[in-house]
Formats: sequence, structure tokens, C-alpha cells
Amino acid sequence: MNSVMKRTYSHWFLVPAAVIYFIIFILPTVMSFFFSLTRWNLSEWEFIGLENFVMFFREQSLSIGFKNTLIYAVVTCSLKVVLGLLLGVLLTTKLRTRDYLRSVIFFPTLVSTIAVGITFSMMMHPTQGIINTALAAVGIEGPDWLGNPKLALMSVALVDVWKGVGIATVIYIAGIMSIPHEYYEALQIDGGSSWNKFWNIIVPLSRPAMNSVIILSFIGGLRSFDLIWAMTKGGPGFTTDLIASIIYKQYQGGFYGLATAGNVILFLVVTALAFPLYTYLNRKEVDL
Repeated sequence: MNSVMKRTYSHWFLVPAAVIYFIIFILPTVMSFFFSLTRWNLSEWEFIGLENFVMFFREQSLSIGFKNTLIYAVVTCSLKVVLGLLLGVLLTTKLRTRDYLRSVIFFPTLVSTIAVGITFSMMMHPTQGIINTALAAVGIEGPDWLGNPKLALMSVALVDVWKGVGIATVIYIAGIMSIPHEYYEALQIDGGSSWNKFWNIIVPLSRPAMNSVIILSFIGGLRSFDLIWAMTKGGPGFTTDLIASIIYKQYQGGFYGLATAGNVILFLVVTALAFPLYTYLNRKEVDL
């Protein structure tokens, strides 16, 4: 009897967290699914079934948005994974300025994304921006970073990497520092090189940290909106539109039910892509 009472007593401590989780996540999710089936505004709603989803898939720029979203997520995720690992290795060595460099690399993460977007859009101005001005000083004619349809999406992606690589680096540093020193000592006894240390010890044993960076960066890329909107607003034309920016434009137009349906589709897309990736990475981690 006492053991049953103890178990019941301990379960009550989960109630506050469960209530908060229900209010913040479960309830809004259920309401989003419901209102995606309606035509609504702030005062009334009308049930219209799947009409919003049909209209959303007829959106002219949707195919561009899906393609751009996937490209953006893959590019930003790949660069954060690689650069974060290299910076993590560098910042776990015995550098005198190691702590200072860690702060410098992590600092962009603390800055507002909108502020970063506005700042870099000014820096990337084709005639007055500091980047093209510096290139002109050495005899190179800089491109229109955000006005050229072929460069705009990649330009924003690079800014995203600059801002977000700090979190990836911190995760890698934690993973690398958790590797037991016995492995390094054994490698040193065997006469292994720095490359052997990196490839045979750091890379495989920091796999959990790498998996976390991949999942977080990939989901963040799929859901990205604020940086794109601050720098290009989806332009020029629709060339940098992501799914999230298309949804926001529908909200701006007053099509709240249509935009809610878009949010539901984005949620399903992120889940459909991220969950198999998460399962695959976890299986590889266990196999390791």
C-alpha cells in the first residue's frame, strides 16, 4: 500500500509540466488543425472542410517555396555541421585565446535575427554596401547579393550559417570534451597523427553531438522565416520565397484560414522529413 501511495504521490509532480505542455503545445496544435478547416477572422468562423488545403496547393509560388525550403535547409544544415565540427575541434585545443574565441563565435547567436537581417542587407547593398566596397578596393566588382535571383537565396543562407554556427560549435565542444582521455593516450602510444585523432576518435565519438546539430539545424532550416523576410521578403520576385514566407503573405492578405492550413502543411512536412532522419541517426548512433 505504501509503495502504491508513493508512486501516486510522485506522479502528481508531473501535473504542472503536463498542464503547461497541454496549454502551450497540444491545445494550439489541435486548434490549428481545426481552424485550417474553416474560413475565420477574429470574430467569427465558418467550416469549409478541405477547401483551404486545395487553395494552398494551388498557390503559384508554392513549388518554388518547397524547392527553396529544402535547398535552404540542406545548405544551412550541412555548413553548420561541418563548420561547427571544425570550430569545435579548434576551440578544444590549448589555445591561449580559446575562451575569447568561444565568446566571439557564440555572440551572433545572441543578436536578434531581424537585426542581423537588416544589418547584412545593408552590408550587401550592390553599390553602398561594405562588402562590395571592400571588393572594389582590391579591383573586384561585387555582385548584387540580394537582387540577383541566382545569388539571393545562397546569400541569406550564408548569413544564417554565420548566425547559427555558434550553437553548433557549443554542442560539438560539449561532445568533444566528454570523450575520455584514455582514447587520446592510447593513440599517442600507438604513434597516431593529428589526422588519426580527428578521424578515428573525435568524429565517431562525437556522433551524438553531431546528430543533435543535424536535427536542430535541419528543422530550423525548414522552419526559417524571419531572416529571409528581413533581407529579401521573398524577392526578387518569388526566388527566395520559403513555405513560411508564403504563409506569412497569406496572413498579410487576411486569408487566415488559408494561412493556418499552410502552417498545418508545414508542420506535416517538417515531421515527415525530420522524424525519419532522427530515427536513422539514432539507429546509426546505437550501431556505433
